[in-house]
Amino acid sequence: MAKPSGAKWLLPACAVVAVLVWGGLHVGGPSSGTAASGTASRGASPSGAASGTGQASGPAAPSASPTGWYTGSYDPAQFAAQVRTRAREAGVDPQLVLAILYNEDYKPHDPALERAWQRMKPDAAFGIANMHQAAFDQTKQGRSFAGRSWSELPDDPDLAIEAEAWYLHDLAQSLPVHRSTSLTEDELLALGYNTGPGNMRAFARGVTLGPSAQSYLDRLRGNWPTAGHALGS
Repeated sequence: MAKPSGAKWLLPACAVVAVLVWGGLHVGGPSSGTAASGTASRGASPSGAASGTGQASGPAAPSASPTGWYTGSYDPAQFAAQVRTRAREAGVDPQLVLAILYNEDYKPHDPALERAWQRMKPDAAFGIANMHQAAFDQTKQGRSFAGRSWSELPDDPDLAIEAEAWYLHDLAQSLPVHRSTSLTEDELLALGYNTGPGNMRAFARGVTLGPSAQSYLDRLRGNWPTAGHALGS
């Protein structure tokens, strides 16, 4: 994300307090899943994704989420229509996409607050799907939003949902055909979103989940019926 130009950028005192409190409460939260084999950043790109698979061409689709969408509160269910559309385009389960949005609703998604925190923590994730820049830049290659920037995610929930859906598509391409686990494919993809594709494949081979990954999975299972209800399924 480009830094502010001109004079040194300053936060109002109340914003600084809010950002510090938020950051202190969520250090090491769900965006850093720990597997038995260690911790993987969700920013890592899915190394096993099939290139050219399911890629869209043509100009970027117009956003369904205008700048200024945040009005002081946020419920992932308000974007159920965008979830259905983007999940269908990427060929993934819309209930999975929305359940992950519920999982990622552990921090404020006020765009101004997200940017304030990112200035203090440059590797922070952006948008309602909490996506890291490396993951976004990898996922957008060859797709309709290839010309979009990761820095737009806080202002555009539809773009965040689109990127999330295609990232899940790519994760699915890298899942092993033969698995030694009772976890469902959707559960593995959610774990891949949280802990990275390498850990996802390890879980598919039967590696035991670490505490953070297990916590993310438990939350996903808890949010699953909520997501289904919001989608009318």
